[in-house]
Amino acid sequence: MRDGDYLVVGLRRSGLASCEAIHRLWPGASVRGFDSGTGLDTARLDAIGVEYVTGQDEVPVAGLTALIKSPGVPGEAPVVRAARAAGVPVWGEVELAHRMLSNPFVGVTGTNGKTTTTELIGAMLRAGGLPVEVAGNIGRALTELPGRIDPDAWVVAELSSFQLEDIDTFHAEVAVVLNITPDHIDRHGSLDAYLRAKLRLLENQRPEDVAVLNADDPILRAGDLPGRGRREWFSRDQSDRIDWQHAGIRGQHNLENALAAALAAEAIGVSLADRDRALRDFIPPPHRLEVVATRDGVSFVNDSKATNPEAAMMALTAFDDGIRLILGGSLKGASFAELAEAVADGPVAGVYLIGQAAGTIATELDERGVAHTDSGDLPTAVAQAAADASPGDIVLLSPACASFDQFRDYEHRGDEFRRLAGEVPVGV
Repeated sequence: MRDGDYLVVGLRRSGLASCEAIHRLWPGASVRGFDSGTGLDTARLDAIGVEYVTGQDEVPVAGLTALIKSPGVPGEAPVVRAARAAGVPVWGEVELAHRMLSNPFVGVTGTNGKTTTTELIGAMLRAGGLPVEVAGNIGRALTELPGRIDPDAWVVAELSSFQLEDIDTFHAEVAVVLNITPDHIDRHGSLDAYLRAKLRLLENQRPEDVAVLNADDPILRAGDLPGRGRREWFSRDQSDRIDWQHAGIRGQHNLENALAAALAAEAIGVSLADRDRALRDFIPPPHRLEVVATRDGVSFVNDSKATNPEAAMMALTAFDDGIRLILGGSLKGASFAELAEAVADGPVAGVYLIGQAAGTIATELDERGVAHTDSGDLPTAVAQAAADASPGDIVLLSPACASFDQFRDYEHRGDEFRRLAGEVPVGV
């Protein structure tokens, strides 16, 4: 199929990398790009002479060898529907990368904790002296790797449901599923469909492969798990399997992430000493319980990656008291009822609501008698939380929502929080 005719749909990070990879690895193939949007940065395609069409809903798909669908493109997009109707295979960018690489894979998915776990597995493999490349949803497209990495390197890939819904032959020698809670229902339509997309990570596993699974997750425990990989279950009550006391990350959710990473690295042959050393030295990725400032005894913690209620609930377990909690953003179809219960019962000294979801969250908090401030936007919320804070308090951005109502993405939101944390008056 290398000499076929390919159409890459979605010309942002992964789509651009897919076009470049086909051009680089399969010189006999024809590749074109397509995006219904406008104003895109296509300089990378111009540089290698790849043709593309933008600003239209459809392009011809007859005779294509495969359509390569970027993760952000929904399956209902007209060009994708037309390809399926014409019998054209639809591959995700992950599927394309896997077909170009002979390397062994660790795949990491789940609703929360993917990036931390992916980075931690990479750190453990490096501590064990193994060549490793970390890519995927973590920020480096998988199609950037073919032809550029050690053929013996392990590829540790963070994989979202959007990426996994369009795999075919993709095979992970080690697959990690951290947890499943309602998320992206606006895209998938139901929790069952979201679960099916996540569990596709397991479907091509063989008996010699390993699936690392969370025993504390009721949906996973009850799920109909595909694939033939050996199941290795972890649980929070197994903290003695790692040097958790001296770990560089905190919180019950990070205990799960550390246990999952350790099991994955163990399956690959990394020693306990090397796994624990990596865990002790590990610095969490940005926007995940990241202390961005400490001023007048008040800590500012950026957890902007907490884009669903369950992630925000887990963040509360990392602190004992004095949390000034900033919640809100754009809605994704999740319920805030359990989060409101956790706030009512947890170490929260004040709640500050922002964005589109503020009213929905306020309703749940009101039902539980939790006082809150309708701040409206992030600058106001940070200023109000800092003014209310006393020495020892934590101003925590753990919004439980996506960011697209007021920001480009969660990183933009976290960067703005970091800037504000260094400027606002404290305790006045």
